Amino acid sequence: MQKVEAIIKPFKLDEVKESLNSIGIQGITVSEVKGFGRQKGHTELYRGAEYVVDFLPKIKMEVVVSDDLVSKVIEAIQSAANTGRIGDGKIFVLPVVDAIRIRTGERGDEAI
Repeated sequence: MQKVEAIIKPFKLDEVKESLNSIGIQGITVSEVKGFGRQKGHTELYRGAEYVVDFLPKIKMEVVVSDDLVSKVIEAIQSAANTGRIGDGKIFVLPVVDAIRIRTGERGDEAI
């Protein structure tokens, strides 16, 4: 099993969710987060004063899938979240040692 984490722009959430649904992914965890990368934030004007917004709003999606679905998930996220502009985000893949469904006690692939 692998955990795929994606940091994406907030307005791309629905497109990415639909893309994942189309390949059969049912469980997704979504969090609203803030951060920056090479983008380094931007400067805004508010009531005549300039200030720096260095932490930009992002969405963090987490999906745990079997090893054979990882490449499809990455492809689905990448194609749906891509705008071609800086700040589109990142995808991280991490190994998952075990998963347990609390209600039934199922483990491994059966739990996801």
